[in-house]
Amino acid sequence: MMSRSGFRIGQIFGIDINVDWSWLLILFLVTWNLSSVFGRLHSDWGDALRWGTAFGAALLFFASVLAHEMSHSLMARAQGMNVSDITLFLFGGVSNIQRHPPTPLAEFLIAVVGPLTSFVLGIVFIVVSGVNIGPVNTAVADPSQVVEGLGPLTTLLLWLGPVNIIVGFFNLIPGFPLDGGRLVRSVFWLITEDLRKATRWASWIGQGIAWLMILGGISMMFGARLPFFGTGFANGLWLVFIGWFLNGAAGQSYQQLLIQDVLEGVSVREMMRQDPPTVLSSCSIRDLVHDHVMGTDDHAFPVMEDGRVVGLVTLEDMRAVLREEWDNTTAGAIMTPLAELVTVSPDEEANEALNKLTQRDVRQLPVIRDHTLVGLLRRRDIIQWLKIESEVV
Repeated sequence: MMSRSGFRIGQIFGIDINVDWSWLLILFLVTWNLSSVFGRLHSDWGDALRWGTAFGAALLFFASVLAHEMSHSLMARAQGMNVSDITLFLFGGVSNIQRHPPTPLAEFLIAVVGPLTSFVLGIVFIVVSGVNIGPVNTAVADPSQVVEGLGPLTTLLLWLGPVNIIVGFFNLIPGFPLDGGRLVRSVFWLITEDLRKATRWASWIGQGIAWLMILGGISMMFGARLPFFGTGFANGLWLVFIGWFLNGAAGQSYQQLLIQDVLEGVSVREMMRQDPPTVLSSCSIRDLVHDHVMGTDDHAFPVMEDGRVVGLVTLEDMRAVLREEWDNTTAGAIMTPLAELVTVSPDEEANEALNKLTQRDVRQLPVIRDHTLVGLLRRRDIIQWLKIESEVV
């Protein structure tokens, strides 16, 4: 299934696996970089072999990232939490855990299992390779010492092993929302017995670490050498990007918690638009625009046929039709069918509805009860509720 933000590639243990479009960029960059590295280490390899090995290593690396996120998701499920999907994107992966953990212990277990999975994978890859590489730091710093003369599969495994271990250690950095930051939050939560306060403190630490990364990356770009990160413009630029992402993610995570608190216990029924304006499937686009769109602030209309809802037509659907075709094109011809729409029930929690709006990147959701349209929940209805109930937005 395609969307503006990416596409779905499958399902594991009932959890949808999605790929953001930005992942394709990082897949190419990792493959391109590895083909250069493998070419330097194995000058006798042809282009097809080094590019093929590099592509295989990149895919297995992201499979490892997926395993890392899957471990978070399965542990969250074990703690009674719902996980709808996992998305791979530019900076790795993220599990869509739809509620915050019920206890500090649950938070600790969900956070720690990810790095542990990466460590186990790293060790397994190294052991399976059958090569004694010595200290991991030495192998990463000068891989030519252990890789020269090895075959493609062994080379691939020896790259995957240390990289997974590095991923595990990186995620333990105490910068929220990294796993290490979540471990810190679980401790603060246990001490204060206040999740909001613990999240605020953890996000402050995360933002502080993010700014250190940004400043460190800038210094690297101008020639400074940092322990572990090294030096150079490209390495420094990546560190700046990671710091910038972490800074934004830390602030957003705190905002999301505040929003969840405001919407806690609120049903869709309380904020949906009841008896929304509807159109017949036979209505022409010209009549739809002039009789329903002009003079209103409505962006979407449920489409009715024989007294039942059959789909939804939006302004985006109308804009895709040439003006000269408005008289000959009906709402039913351009609507999104009901079977392809994400819907909610009036008794569903507003938090769940907001998750659906965000995941599908849509502005509204039809509210259905017993196969009957009872309302329309719009993103702006939720925003208006938040403005009334709190100072979150």
